Amino acid sequence: MAKPLPQELRDRVLAAYDRGMQTKQIAQVFLVSPAWARRVKQRRRETGRTGALSMGGVTVVKVPMDTLRELAERQPDATVNELHARLGVACSASAVDRALRRLGLSFKKRRRARRSRTGRTSPNDARGGEPSSPHVRPSG
Repeated sequence: MAKPLPQELRDRVLAAYDRGMQTKQIAQVFLVSPAWARRVKQRRRETGRTGALSMGGVTVVKVPMDTLRELAERQPDATVNELHARLGVACSASAVDRALRRLGLSFKKRRRARRSRTGRTSPNDARGGEPSSPHVRPSG
């Protein structure tokens, strides 16, 4: 996994900005991208921080798992968006979906419907891009 650039480099880049160097020059001298140098300067200007932002971390589950399981058992054909609306918790629909997966529940909208009557469009032994009959020769 990538690591944040060292604090010493950040301090040297900011000192160069303070001396009046331009972003392009700083990027060439310190072998960093101009966008990274600008972001370091912007973060110091907006927040006063010069350190690296935290990377990754512990995922906090905001979805009440017991309530979600009960809702899913009461109405097994509900979609993720419907369950999200019924939960009434400040989280995203994707968080509800991840919670359902953690619970081992998956939802298919048509799981009780009969199969489609549309047949296969190619034989099982056909390979993509090749003629289906050995007697057909490609032109060329």
